[in-house]
Amino acid sequence: MSGFFKSSIGRKVAMALSAFFLMFFLIIHLAVNITSVFSEDVFNELSHFMGTNPAVQFALQPVLIFGVVFHFVMGFVLELKNRKALGVSYAKNNGAANSTWMSRNMIYSGLVILAFLVLHFIDFWIPEINVKYIKGDMSGMHGGEYRYFHEIVAKFESPTRVVAYVVSFILLALHLLHGFTSAFQSMGSTAGRKKALQKFGKIYSFIIPLGFIIVAVYHHFNHH
Repeated sequence: MSGFFKSSIGRKVAMALSAFFLMFFLIIHLAVNITSVFSEDVFNELSHFMGTNPAVQFALQPVLIFGVVFHFVMGFVLELKNRKALGVSYAKNNGAANSTWMSRNMIYSGLVILAFLVLHFIDFWIPEINVKYIKGDMSGMHGGEYRYFHEIVAKFESPTRVVAYVVSFILLALHLLHGFTSAFQSMGSTAGRKKALQKFGKIYSFIIPLGFIIVAVYHHFNHH
């Protein structure tokens, strides 16, 4: 297994698998969050289920955290190795002429997204852990009512926070545009499927970040 991660192909495959996992998680996360735009009760019910279900809390959540850390660490490792290789062969290969701006700057968009994840954890995950495991309120109740909807509304009252979220999701969209196709290429997708995957990747990379932006902007202007 250690030899697998030491090889260039092994690292790229591992990176691709973690990317697929996180992209699937984004779909689930958006599916829950977008309900807050249409129904306070449905959002509270879904959030309560996700926040108290043992399988989600003690199996999926640790895997998710590991997946996030692994993806970013592996991404930085690959980027550093690629830059080192390009430093040797740059005279033969003009990177700017043979790659997109996004592919050459994935490490920077990744750093901004990582900073956003820290903010997101501070906004939602840490308070959730505090309520459930420090205060001991495993029911997720507050004042006789589910608290999740009120929390998301309160977080998006600040225009600064909303701008930070919007900018982060725009960068996520750009990150996904390159990462989606790259992940399938690492898994050995055929050239014949490349156009179809690129089209699907563009749709995914547009819709998912846009959905999260809509949630933030909607709650800011409708509950400000």
